[in-house]
Amino acid sequence: MQKGKCPLEKNKLETISNLFEGKEIRSIWDSDKGDYYFSVVDIISALTGSSNPRNYWNTLKRRMTEEEKSELYAKCVQLKMKSTKDGKSYLTDTLDTKGILRLIESIPSPNAEPFKLWLAELGKERIDEVFDPELAVNRAVEYYRNRGYDDKWIKSRLTGIVDRFKLTDVWKESGITKNYEYGILTNEIYQEWSGMKASQYKEYKGIRKESLRDNMTDMEIALTDLGEIATRELAKEHKPYGLEENKKVAKMGGHAAKVARDDIEKNLGKTVISRKNALNYKYINQETLEDSKGKKLKNKEKT
Repeated sequence: MQKGKCPLEKNKLETISNLFEGKEIRSIWDSDKGDYYFSVVDIISALTGSSNPRNYWNTLKRRMTEEEKSELYAKCVQLKMKSTKDGKSYLTDTLDTKGILRLIESIPSPNAEPFKLWLAELGKERIDEVFDPELAVNRAVEYYRNRGYDDKWIKSRLTGIVDRFKLTDVWKESGITKNYEYGILTNEIYQEWSGMKASQYKEYKGIRKESLRDNMTDMEIALTDLGEIATRELAKEHKPYGLEENKKVAKMGGHAAKVARDDIEKNLGKTVISRKNALNYKYINQETLEDSKGKKLKNKEKT
């Protein structure tokens, strides 16, 4: 896998914080949900230039329609964040990525217009892709090229995505219908051959929302593919039905990859599990934070 610098493309979203160049947007990573919570007042300050973004936020809430209030209130979570003024932690209104994008749409400020146009363009792109799916494929190829992956790797990655669909199709025929069930079965495969669930594997590699496979070595990808292909063929042969039966088969598939891993490591004399990732940045200042009730969270702050 070739890696290069990862320059931000114009109008392309990396994280919410990248939309506000030069503005500090405090954020908290929720490892369980796999998403960030962003400070509402920081977003408002960046968009409006208000000297008192808290008052602006209170005024904005009063002006919102009941539908807007209901949508944002349901997503709004109070978490303790460090103040940029005194370094102490205070309860702060936060929203996840989807909530923040919805908030931007609600801010009647000229500074928010470029973001609203960006969201409109993003929506248009997705609609165009419904009529011409090749556009989505082209976008994915361009995305990977801009991040330094060569065409051989990209071709292999796209093939892997198709193979993954073949596995989920078999699972669907085996009575698996819920998203969390796919996650459970995937974890059974990973856990068996790597000793880690997907979330633990990500943490080991120092990544968060990023794709685990995009940050694997060739050997790790090969073992992942072997585990999933073996699971698919075993499921077709044994015809399990329901989550519990499919978990047993997923573990069998993962075990096939583990046997291969053990043999390779025996000959190499070292582990094939790598901490390497394809990022040109890293996450720092990991902390345990508290919610409004003082409950300790596993979230980690991104700076």
